[in-house]
Amino acid sequence: MTDSSKPRKILAIKKATTESPEIPAERRQRAGGRARQVAQQDRARSQQRTAPTHEVPAEPVAPRAETRHETMAPRVHRRPRPAAQPEIFPVFAPCPQGIEEALAAELQALGFDQVQIARAGCHFMADWTGIERANLYSRLATRILVQVAHGPAHHEDDILDLAYQTPWERWFGAEHSLRVDTSAIRSPMKSLQYCNLRAKDGICDRLRDREGARPDIDTVRPDARVHLFLSEDTATLYLDTSGESLFKRGWRLDKGSAPLRENLAAGLLALSGWDPSQPLLDPFCGSGTILIEAAWIALGVPAGIWRPFGFERLRDHDARHWHDIKDEARTHIAPQLERPLVGYDLDPQAIEAAQRNTARAWLTTDSIRFEVGDARQVPPPAESGWLITNPPYGERMAADEAGLWRAWSENLKRNYSGWEISIISSDLDLPQLLRLKPKRRYPLYNGSLDCRMFSFEMVKASYRKP
Repeated sequence: MTDSSKPRKILAIKKATTESPEIPAERRQRAGGRARQVAQQDRARSQQRTAPTHEVPAEPVAPRAETRHETMAPRVHRRPRPAAQPEIFPVFAPCPQGIEEALAAELQALGFDQVQIARAGCHFMADWTGIERANLYSRLATRILVQVAHGPAHHEDDILDLAYQTPWERWFGAEHSLRVDTSAIRSPMKSLQYCNLRAKDGICDRLRDREGARPDIDTVRPDARVHLFLSEDTATLYLDTSGESLFKRGWRLDKGSAPLRENLAAGLLALSGWDPSQPLLDPFCGSGTILIEAAWIALGVPAGIWRPFGFERLRDHDARHWHDIKDEARTHIAPQLERPLVGYDLDPQAIEAAQRNTARAWLTTDSIRFEVGDARQVPPPAESGWLITNPPYGERMAADEAGLWRAWSENLKRNYSGWEISIISSDLDLPQLLRLKPKRRYPLYNGSLDCRMFSFEMVKASYRKP
């Protein structure tokens, strides 16, 4: 009977294995060597299902508590997906002609990559946060223009096609007003006005086809500005992110007879090598532009901290992120100046205008001292420092002021030893009139006026009379 029952036991085991790979809970308990053999076979099958790469133990042992964790490890500890990289744009920052090198140094100091000097501006690369920071911090740029399209242009219709193919709907649409400006260098196009119209038509046609309506045109205060630049054989389309020109800081409402633009004043300070920790004097201060710019530089006030920008009116503007950028910038503003900034002018009305501009720039009378005074007589406010000024020249010079230069030069030679002198003028003979030899000349443009900034170093006893 024992021999006849043994085959039936073997058949029962095979049937259970075929029906289910697991050991039934209700199977009767076994003992002896056969029990150990069956347990070993069952455990081998179980580990083949859960961890086929693991070696089966020689002896039956209880399953480890971490077996399931190890089996699930490739799914639990999955490598995180890399964050999306921000889009990088080519950017052009125009500036007054003559301060391109200073602008390049400023952009590099702000951390921008691939800065390249061009005629009346600089090219660089930036993401959208960098574009906002450039608008906020740049003292020398006139605008921040983001390149959105570039292509060959041999005919006006090429401009139309290029404008139509550009995805303007990313930044503005029919709910915005639009302005388009065109400039060119050696372009063969016969009419820039017609080129401007072709670009405008391409933009409006695309938005009408994509969104069912076209934007209105507003040449005074548009929501979106586009700049078309034409070369000999190419056309480039830029999205203007600045809005109003960046030299409009928001504080200068009172102007003198021939004021410097704020970014040109900042350019004079940069080219002169002025140390913000040292005294500064402007004996022809006018409405105070140079000194107010200097005060903001010395205090670390961002140039655009009190003004709006064009990118704030574009689609998908992240107002909270922009607010955080400005809040972070304000934390670096110093509470007070280290050294005196002093301005003189013969005209009491100019001094009053300078004082009103100072108040609008959130500066106090302790920051800048403006007084009525004659440059031919005013003493230096310290033993050494910088004198940077925009004296009258051209149409501002009257016939009876021809002796101004000689008298002023005598005051400089007598009292300003150890001072660095920088003067901007359209009169290229100014050094001869002052009887001073400049150590350097910087070609600049004040608007349309071809000017020079002359730098002199006043050394004690070097200008003694024979």
